Amino acid sequence: MSLYRDTAVVLRVQKLGEADRIITLLTRRGGKVRAVAKGVRRTTSRFGARVEPFCHVDVQLHTGRTLDVITQVQTLDAFGAHIVDDYRRYTAACAVLETVDRLAAEEGEPVLRLYLLATGALRALAGRDRDASLVLDAFLLRAMSFAGWSPALGECARCGAAGPHGAFNVQAGGAVCGSCRPAGSVRPSASTMPLMDALLHGDWDAAEAAANPVRREASGLVAAHLQWYMERQLRSLPLVERAVPELIRERAELPGERVGEG
Repeated sequence: MSLYRDTAVVLRVQKLGEADRIITLLTRRGGKVRAVAKGVRRTTSRFGARVEPFCHVDVQLHTGRTLDVITQVQTLDAFGAHIVDDYRRYTAACAVLETVDRLAAEEGEPVLRLYLLATGALRALAGRDRDASLVLDAFLLRAMSFAGWSPALGECARCGAAGPHGAFNVQAGGAVCGSCRPAGSVRPSASTMPLMDALLHGDWDAAEAAANPVRREASGLVAAHLQWYMERQLRSLPLVERAVPELIRERAELPGERVGEG
């Protein structure tokens, strides 16, 4: 067997036998890897706590016939320590990991951009400087862009006519003009699609200035678009708490005042 080393985010864990676990990792160079961590369920395990979801690690593995075997783990970022005690951040982080696991469908296929998006989202959630819902929606929009499913926001998804347009249709691919608008399209508020565009392109000043109803509407469109093109529902998304803390909501309602530092 050959040894190799990589940095990785722990996506999920499964029990194996009496003391082992199967760890699903998203690695920087090798994409998604499933590996066995032997003995990690014992209290005497040397690195059991380092292979829990949300951990960002430097990991050494043996190549195996069916599953690789983890031999060494070093913690790079203990994101979970700053996430698991906050329900909103915990559920948002779970949605990040589940989305990554779904999008990185093929094991062993490098997905560097997705790895960077995942580590960036977890770092932002652990840092607690930005609202968890905005971080999650920004991640989901960028992950969809990675997958080739980015919604049309500034032009009509069908004819390409320049916007802004007042209607949004998930099946059509995003914003639609009056001539192309299919039955069943929704008419979000005028600020909703600009918020989605700000999140997609990292304009945090504009995103954090959005009022709570606009954030909720954008979250609904992002979730619907993602799950339509993924062709399955994410189990973690319905659990995400979308409420904005009172302080942020009160500041967002003050005309002309920016939320946060940007």
